[in-house]
Amino acid sequence: MGETEYRNVRLTEDAYQRLKMRKQEGESFSDTVARIAGERSLLDLAGILSDDEADAMRDAIREREEQSRDRLDRLSDEMDS
Repeated sequence: MGETEYRNVRLTEDAYQRLKMRKQEGESFSDTVARIAGERSLLDLAGILSDDEADAMRDAIREREEQSRDRLDRLSDEMDS
C-alpha cells in the first residue's frame, strides 16, 4: 500500500463542533469526513420517479395518514369510554 498523505484543514469553531457531533465512536475525523462526504443528498433523488409514480406515492401516503388518524380517533374514543 502507498503512503497516506495528510492535509491540514482550517475550520471555524462552529464547523468543528458540528463535525465533532457527527463523529461516531471509534471513528477518526478523516473517517467522519469521508462518511459524510459519501452521503447522498435529497437532490440526488430528483427526477427518480415519474409524475404518475410520485402521484401514486403521495396518494398512498395520504391514505396511510388517514388510516392512522382514524385509528387514533378510535383508540381515543375507547379510552374516553
